[in-house]
Amino acid sequence: MSNAYDAQAVESLWQARWSTERTYEVGNDDPRPPIYVLCMYPYPSGPAHQGHVRNYTFGDLNVRWRTMQGYAVLSPFGFDSFGLPAENAAIKSGIQPRVFTDARIGELSSSVVRLGAVYDWRRTVRSHDPIYMKFDQVIFLRFLEAGLAYRKKAPVNWCPGCNTVLANEQVRSDGTCERSGDLVVKKDLEQWFFRITAYQDDLLAALDTLEWPERVKTMQRNWIGRSEGAQFEMAVAGSDERIDVFTTRPDTAFGMTFVVLAPEHPLVPTITAPERRQEVTAFVERVRQKPEIERQSTEISFEKRGIFTGAYAINPFNGKEVPIYLADYVLMGYGTGAIMAVPAEDQRDWEFATAYALPIIRTVQPPEGWEGEAYTGDGPRINSAWLNGIVDTGEAKQKANEWLEEKGIGKRAVQYRLRDWLVSRQRYWGTPIPVIYCPDDGIVPVPEEDLPVLLPDNVQFLPTGESPLRKDEAFLWTTCPRCGGRAQRETDTMDTFVASSWYFLRFCDPWVTDVPVDEKAAERWMPVDQYIGGIEHAILHLLYARFYTRALGDVGLSPKDISEPFKRLFTQGMIRMDGTKMSKSKGNLIAPEKYFDSVGADSLRIFHLFVGPPADDFDWTDQTDDVIEGCRHFLDRVWRLATGEAEGSVGTERGPGRADDEVTKATHRLIERVTRDFERWSYNTAVAALREHTNLLYRYTQSEGGAHRATLTQSVDTLLLLLAPMAPHVSAELWERRHGEGARAHSQPWPVADPAMLEEELITLVVQVNGKLRDKVTVPPTATEEEVVAAALARPKVAAQLDGREPSRVIARPPHLVNIVI
Repeated sequence: MSNAYDAQAVESLWQARWSTERTYEVGNDDPRPPIYVLCMYPYPSGPAHQGHVRNYTFGDLNVRWRTMQGYAVLSPFGFDSFGLPAENAAIKSGIQPRVFTDARIGELSSSVVRLGAVYDWRRTVRSHDPIYMKFDQVIFLRFLEAGLAYRKKAPVNWCPGCNTVLANEQVRSDGTCERSGDLVVKKDLEQWFFRITAYQDDLLAALDTLEWPERVKTMQRNWIGRSEGAQFEMAVAGSDERIDVFTTRPDTAFGMTFVVLAPEHPLVPTITAPERRQEVTAFVERVRQKPEIERQSTEISFEKRGIFTGAYAINPFNGKEVPIYLADYVLMGYGTGAIMAVPAEDQRDWEFATAYALPIIRTVQPPEGWEGEAYTGDGPRINSAWLNGIVDTGEAKQKANEWLEEKGIGKRAVQYRLRDWLVSRQRYWGTPIPVIYCPDDGIVPVPEEDLPVLLPDNVQFLPTGESPLRKDEAFLWTTCPRCGGRAQRETDTMDTFVASSWYFLRFCDPWVTDVPVDEKAAERWMPVDQYIGGIEHAILHLLYARFYTRALGDVGLSPKDISEPFKRLFTQGMIRMDGTKMSKSKGNLIAPEKYFDSVGADSLRIFHLFVGPPADDFDWTDQTDDVIEGCRHFLDRVWRLATGEAEGSVGTERGPGRADDEVTKATHRLIERVTRDFERWSYNTAVAALREHTNLLYRYTQSEGGAHRATLTQSVDTLLLLLAPMAPHVSAELWERRHGEGARAHSQPWPVADPAMLEEELITLVVQVNGKLRDKVTVPPTATEEEVVAAALARPKVAAQLDGREPSRVIARPPHLVNIVI
């Protein structure tokens, strides 16, 4: 059978109408209750792909549904338009990044419009807009003034492929760059940082208040990494030097048999024995080239991962000397850069001790029959002097902490894994950092009245590892605003995550020109009620946005009482092909235009809603096109039903009867089910319910006597309104055809089920055992044979007759009887 309607004509018509009628533009003074629905704003790499389709379909459904529920829905769109791909394209092709980016924005915008996703396009924000760059720089200067931005020399992650610095969060678990795939190495550079660690306690505690997936909150908790323990000093034998050690298990210190320092520890050159210096220096240089992820791996053999310094530390708990080693798995950035090694109670220390033939002394008695290596559980303390016999670990820790404090050599301490956010990038296509370096005055902020500092268009793009801005004399040299002397601009640009850390605040009023955030507008809309995006942003964008929201309030650029940016978060599943994520770099993207031009955008939307739970990953296979065709077939059936083209779908004027009542009740059950499914993000079951109801209506129209016209009309109208957020084009077209020119489905109120219609009448069946009446059972009239049998077998009198035996046969004849044969 041919398609029932011309999808391309219908969809282009309604896309134009929603735009010209400004249907989804919302004012900040709208009298309706406000709600803010936002999809993470995308990097514009070109036309949309299926990941975009999935994300924006979910977001658009929410926008349309909430609007029909009577809310003023803020639904803006923007572009995270800075980034490496545009600059890499400039290196390869010579296309200026601004030109390249604007072209990609045009392509992505066209795809989004063709999908039927609706936004208040007036509020569009682009990271590379001069006004947005200006406010990025204003925020930087306020952070600098407040001590939240600072510069220091530090070992940083360097990607040789991208020729730039990466934040820790931008290095994959295998030690490679998340964008280029190159192995990340270490370099010492002067860099700018944001002091995110100033908020670490609040960022951690507030996670409990968020309606976010527990998986995301766990990832952020682990990244912040709060650890309670003790910090104490250890003397270096034959030296005045002291080593500070942090441990979460001071109760095991009697089992310390060696100490391990990070290769970057400042004491290494001082304490290394002369005869060991050459080997130690070579080891340190070798380790510095390893990515942190590799250094922390537990899957690599511990041989060759450490080296003896020739020095010894004194264990303060028992006065014994223990050798001092260096090991690649100890990082200077975490804790104190030194650990006490207790191999009997730590598996990593056990493996290191085994590799280097170091002693292993148990301080906790493992349970009888223990055949493992390191034991980390509770048990009586042994070989631990005044701790011997204590079983509870908490009690043993408490006593160890008290002893350290009494001796004046240690104290209770808390350590965090989180490190300050490195925001310097040695690239062109980003917001310039607004500082000047003066020979006389040092670091000088660019005055706010001189902002924005814009990017010159005529720089030369070469993969040298140095910012292209350094080679632009007109940009590089300027006048010091303090002394008037010749000075240099900072040539690093800001990390692209800076721009995406506050754009949601700018959307509240993007027209204001004197401040980054209009406080009144932010107080109306923030926090975002529903944020939608990928799980891959859990410890990047989502953590940075939480920091920014707090910091902007503290520096007076945003309402202080808005501390969290996103009230609710939904993370959609990933689309895979051949077992791997769809991505541009893998060349396995499927463009939606193919489907826009054939089955139509509505069919593709229904597919993404129907294919499975929205939070789950799914595989794009050779059969996917068949499923999408099936979605088009469903919409064709709705079209024929709603236009009267299907047999019997006009209905008759006969009087109503019991069958009509059942259709009305089924319609109200459908309203209740779809609304509940929308609330719990169960879109696949909502689509299934609509398809089931469509089948019911087809049976109804072809039943004896035909469909009662008024009943059918009300049920089909309800079907269209429930379908409207999912398949907006075809729903809008059918609604206007049924209700006259100018009628708008999406302006109708969302249907509400009548509670009285949800109460199902019950039927009573007799239950026989071997042909004799033994009980009765009450079930809904829609109960299946399996449900009737299960209810009958659960009756106490029937169970007594069975007496533990299995029936040889069960005959179910709803709505009359169930006969159980023993």
